[in-house]
Amino acid sequence: MAGCNCGNNLEFDGLSVAYKRILWIVIAINAVMFVVEVGASLASGSMALRADALDFLGDSLTYGITLMAIGHSIRWRASAALFKGVTLALMGLWVLGATLYRVFILGIPNEAIMGSVALMAFAANATSVLLLLRYRNGDANVRSVWLCSRNDAISNLAVMLAAVVVYYTQTRWPDLLVAAAMAGLFLHSSTLIIRQARQEIQADRIGRKECVVVASRPERQLP
Repeated sequence: MAGCNCGNNLEFDGLSVAYKRILWIVIAINAVMFVVEVGASLASGSMALRADALDFLGDSLTYGITLMAIGHSIRWRASAALFKGVTLALMGLWVLGATLYRVFILGIPNEAIMGSVALMAFAANATSVLLLLRYRNGDANVRSVWLCSRNDAISNLAVMLAAVVVYYTQTRWPDLLVAAAMAGLFLHSSTLIIRQARQEIQADRIGRKECVVVASRPERQLP
């Protein structure tokens, strides 16, 4: 209908064969790194690695949701992004709670395992970031993928830095502080994703109402 968007979104919505192929590659990278980091976190006793492993798992699952949402309506895609934002917030709260619990438990993480695995994880996430770079400004569903991958790369650098500080100080505090900072990053990104998703849902609702109003108006008869 002329002059009525009727819920159409001008932002990239992921409906691209190339984007779907990249997303499958990124999902595979995240799934492999989840397995690697779970083992490494148990072997090293690092909360930062455990938080990063959980992030890899969350990314694998939420990227799968992104794939399922592609091609659906704006409301469906925004709702999927909203779910991912809430999930990311829950992950952040879990990591924060687990870190606070670990504060009261003695034990220094193995900095060699922390650093080497964090370097491997950074390489994996840097590859994902480069693959997704051109799609970073899409709708909430697409943008959430970019934000998660960007966060992961930042987190890996922080874990590597923590490993260096643990080596020189021989204390567990750098590891715990990085884990807490990662939890804060999860919560911040979840806020951005949820805010954009709610805006898109609201815009879609308003657009549908406008379409109904326009459609209900009687056509003007020509004299």
